[in-house]
Amino acid sequence: MAYVFGRAKLKIGLAICLASATCLWQNFAHAASGAPASAGTPRHGSPKHMVARPGQAATAPVPHAGRKKAVEARGEEQISVTTSRQALNGGGGMMRIEHAPRNVQTVDHEYISMRNPSSTALDLIQNLPSVSISTPDPYGMQGGQIQTRGLTDLDMALLVDGAPAAAAKYITENVDTENVESVSLTPGSSETALPVMSAASGTMNETTHTPDKKFGGLVDFSYGTNNLSREFIRLETGEIGHSGVRGYVSFSNTHTRSWMGAGINDRRHVDFGLNKQWKNGSFAKAFVSWNWEDFTIDNYPTQQEFYKYKHTGEGYGRSANSNNINYWKNNTDYWNQVNLSAPIHIVLTRRIAFDLQPYYNLGRGWDASPGGTVTQNDGTTRNVTSYFLQGATERRGATAKLGIDVDRHNHVSFGYWYENNYTQQSYPTSYTQGNGAAPSPNWAAYRIDAGDQQNAGTEIHSLFVEDHAKYLNDKLDIQAGFKFVMSNTWNKDLYGRMSNNRTAPLPQLSVGYTIDEHSQIYLNAEGDYRQPSAVDLGWLYTSVPIPKNQYSIKEELGYRYHDQHIIVDASFFNYNVTNRIVNQYLGMNQFKPFSIGNQHMRGFDFMISGRPIHGFSPYASVEYLHAVQDSNVFDPYTNVMLNSKGTQAIMAPRVLANFGLTYKYAGFFGNASLHYTGPQSVSVAGDQRMPGFVTNTISLGYRFKPIGIAQSPTIKLNFANVTGSIVRTGAMGAIYSAKDPSTVYSGSLAPYTGYGNSFMTAARFTMTGTVSTSF
Repeated sequence: MAYVFGRAKLKIGLAICLASATCLWQNFAHAASGAPASAGTPRHGSPKHMVARPGQAATAPVPHAGRKKAVEARGEEQISVTTSRQALNGGGGMMRIEHAPRNVQTVDHEYISMRNPSSTALDLIQNLPSVSISTPDPYGMQGGQIQTRGLTDLDMALLVDGAPAAAAKYITENVDTENVESVSLTPGSSETALPVMSAASGTMNETTHTPDKKFGGLVDFSYGTNNLSREFIRLETGEIGHSGVRGYVSFSNTHTRSWMGAGINDRRHVDFGLNKQWKNGSFAKAFVSWNWEDFTIDNYPTQQEFYKYKHTGEGYGRSANSNNINYWKNNTDYWNQVNLSAPIHIVLTRRIAFDLQPYYNLGRGWDASPGGTVTQNDGTTRNVTSYFLQGATERRGATAKLGIDVDRHNHVSFGYWYENNYTQQSYPTSYTQGNGAAPSPNWAAYRIDAGDQQNAGTEIHSLFVEDHAKYLNDKLDIQAGFKFVMSNTWNKDLYGRMSNNRTAPLPQLSVGYTIDEHSQIYLNAEGDYRQPSAVDLGWLYTSVPIPKNQYSIKEELGYRYHDQHIIVDASFFNYNVTNRIVNQYLGMNQFKPFSIGNQHMRGFDFMISGRPIHGFSPYASVEYLHAVQDSNVFDPYTNVMLNSKGTQAIMAPRVLANFGLTYKYAGFFGNASLHYTGPQSVSVAGDQRMPGFVTNTISLGYRFKPIGIAQSPTIKLNFANVTGSIVRTGAMGAIYSAKDPSTVYSGSLAPYTGYGNSFMTAARFTMTGTVSTSF
């Protein structure tokens, strides 16, 4: 930022520039830490100005180590104020300095920009200490799954700019990677005011791109293994007139083939962002995304199929033969999705502000899968396709909050959250087309029957109150809140309708104390819940009761340290979960919820990263988890009460470990990462297990100096599974025992009965090359 003034106005210019630098530093520090303004600074108005004496050099306050701001005077008429985003992170962006009184794990744009542009948020957080990530393909076409502290992404609130977004298995629908500034994970914790209905395992929030102040844009082109081709362009409006309004729009197109077996996958995506800020601190922001995809639904192997592939090379993917019922064009997912969020912050007075966050999601489409064969009157057989058809999956809601600075120490907020979550779905059957492909389930010429039809939904009303207090010169940070959720859940099918009304009290207390400029301790305790989503409920007929809400009580104790050399974060946690809800994979990318009683989890997370030393920035993290099933569970498939009490909780590996190393010199950059997940149980009975595994990635690139209109010409190569390991990375869902039967489709084989769980496996070695530049 630079201000240039005539000599006659030098004194005024110095004062204005110094005030602006002070304001920028305070806002930047608070935004980066997630903490509100200090007690000495009004939270909603402009910060108090600091004015330099006539003739005195302008200097900005120098914060603690790692947050440096340089103010450089150039002659008598120009002052330049600069800041470094990298001063807030370590490990090349794989870890960030945090100040919130709870565990927060963040990767920021420095790291994101080195990764494959087709990466999803799941790929970006795979080296955080609390998570183990499973993805079915190397290019994010189908999303994936998260395991965290003995829970899964189904227990987690997934957000974009603080608003609910698509589930992990469809996370690619949310936003393109180029438009992601940071991804933050708060394992086991969620803020009181967030609009979340499943936060037992915390929240994951993607922060989207802030529109640039100047007209320009970004373009990149990628090509890689599995015939990947991807194109992306973003156009920035800059400030429109003198309105203070800035915006951008982007488009991407991705095409690739399945890495296992036959299949073609296509995706088109549009992001649109708009931002307006006022001088008094008010702002309005809007983010809209549209996603269209048509991809091949992967096969997920049983343990037997996986070992056959590993030992003999015989795959389990879809068939390339159009006469085979398992032909890839008869196993497709066709989907359109729109996401909208529009947060507004209005400063009413210096002490009162109002926040409103409306959001809306709408998705429509269908999944196709083999439905067997039928015999015609002439004695010939004809293939049949079964569908999961969603006429609408809709979520609308809003959070309204009034915040008041009651005194110089306390900021009190009152709020209301409303959400309506609805799905309308059916299960039609059609004849397969003559070319082996699935027709649209809406084509009457192929329709056999409309199948069962269901709709289900949840309506939520919630009131909350929170007090955020700071004492001892802002060293003591206390956040105490209470949310009371009232929900009506219902499910309707051909056999009837059932519903229930439930409540959930959700208290929260977080305390942080800054010992000195380097150290902080924090304590967090809260209650969280989970209820089945409307889509999951659609798989429960009215003969099956709606599962009780899952409820969790959690405590966490942590310590942070940072200086000019390292950043350290350590936390200990304890969870107790009642009415644990897990999901069974049904095929066609759909899941059915069931309850497995109670469980408890205890453990610790540890993260450490280094600041650049001769260009090298190391990172490491580890988690130890002791998760135990506290209940025996009845298995309806084998009609047996499972002796599961006291066994290792399902999908809860005891050890997770990560290592990363970033190197930068001049225009060259590189990053290498390793992730280890320990052995785990994949059945409630504990009679089926999955061994530990290692995954890895490498990123290499070079940023050239500006050439004409190209402001940042860059080339980079991204590698995944460099060693070519054939490993399972996670179970597709929960099962009761290894004796549970399931219908299996494998390559060109006819459907047969398999047993036990099915799995995601690591895609084979992949390489992607990308050319990009801003302009």
